[in-house]
Amino acid sequence: QVQLAESGGGLVQAGASLRLPCANSGRMFRSDAEGWFRQAPGKEREFLAVLNWNGGAKYYADSVTGRFTVSKATAKNTVYLQMNDLKPEDTAVYFCASKIVPIGATPTSGYTSWGQGTQVTVSS
Repeated sequence: QVQLAESGGGLVQAGASLRLPCANSGRMFRSDAEGWFRQAPGKEREFLAVLNWNGGAKYYADSVTGRFTVSKATAKNTVYLQMNDLKPEDTAVYFCASKIVPIGATPTSGYTSWGQGTQVTVSS
């Protein structure tokens, strides 16, 4: 069973950067891709980015392209979300999630395991 654990959230000022790690236990046989989502109060969950464990292909939502970067440390079974130039509207709970198939044609759906989330708050 895949278990995901996000960390690295916190309170930052606008313009700051944060890097969120997501540790994935059990990925070897059950996870081909790992993505990041966020959910702000009163809003629907929003897809941000996804990365294939094999090959490293990536896909980003238009809303974060250029500011957010997803990367991996295979030896640590960890995927990172680097967030730069944070804005108050980036305030949300950030989740990582895994898919048992590569990104393919459906990068924003088909996720089967989810972490508990980490809160990111950006003050103006």
